[in-house]
Amino acid sequence: MSPLARKIAERIAQDGPMRLDLFMAMCLTDPEHGYYTTHTDPIGLEGDFVTGPEISQMFGELLGLSLASCWAEQGAPEGAVLAELGPGRGTLMSDVLRAASRVPGFRDAVEVHFVEASPRLRAEQARKVPDATWHDTADTLPERPLFVLANEFFDALPIRQFVRAGNAWRERMLLLDPDGTIVPGLTEPRRLRELAWRLADTADGDIVETCEPATAITAMLGRRIARDGGAAIIVDYGDWRSYGDTVQAMSRHEYVDVFSAPGQIDLTAHVDFEALARAAQPARSSRMETQGVFLERLGVTQRAQALAARAEGEAREAIVTQHHRLTHPDQMGQLFKVLGLFPEGASPPPGLEP
Repeated sequence: MSPLARKIAERIAQDGPMRLDLFMAMCLTDPEHGYYTTHTDPIGLEGDFVTGPEISQMFGELLGLSLASCWAEQGAPEGAVLAELGPGRGTLMSDVLRAASRVPGFRDAVEVHFVEASPRLRAEQARKVPDATWHDTADTLPERPLFVLANEFFDALPIRQFVRAGNAWRERMLLLDPDGTIVPGLTEPRRLRELAWRLADTADGDIVETCEPATAITAMLGRRIARDGGAAIIVDYGDWRSYGDTVQAMSRHEYVDVFSAPGQIDLTAHVDFEALARAAQPARSSRMETQGVFLERLGVTQRAQALAARAEGEAREAIVTQHHRLTHPDQMGQLFKVLGLFPEGASPPPGLEP
């Protein structure tokens, strides 16, 4: 049993069954034993997972140009905030700034802000974007036009799970079996007003997931963008509406049991894009699009061809592989989805449709 598993077991023994979202939060952010607290470099081929920006510079370049186009269309506001939620190593923002700097006036008009709680990751981000400003939460971002990137940010936020039982719901909780092992269990059925609308598209035994931190953050972004201007591009894996058990654990790029080693494995869940779009009102939301279609609309194939034309041998083959991995339906192209937020009267970020 991992040190965090013992800590969680002691808490369950003392306080009773634990909600899944609390379990996930402890697994990822516990000050002593949490995954993001203790893992020095979880991203990349030598870590547990890899993200779009780490696969190819093309990913960040195209997202940067899309956001910069929104900035230009909205009057090129001075002092605008260019923010990234969960910026990892800072690779995405570095690529965004390099590409978006081609848009006249953009780099001088924006201030870079990162929402990142990890001191270790902040230090790495500072090496790539030294003039950034850091925030523990998105609530403290300056109240100015706000242009936001959130790539694989919402999937790491803790979720709750509810299993339908007739016209009621049973919440998934964590219990202890007789030998002290952490195991899943269910509460007694209860009616939930906030899930009453899901009775129309579910049957007994179906699972619905909710993510209160995700909707709270998106609601704040929506209010800010509607009031002050700006745009957001959200990229993550998931679908339009929550359905089924999507919690998963990754270790060394392999799926493992969610409860096997709390604090030592990465936990994520699919993002409910419909819930984000609902929460973002009064800002407008684009149609949800697959990552592959989004990047193709932005010209990723042409960019890959241009890069490949200047490369040879293995470097050229790597560019072809990177393009395939980002866009092909059997890779990230279909699994990952994209949603844009924008103010009334503006256009959605290029690559997305209203």
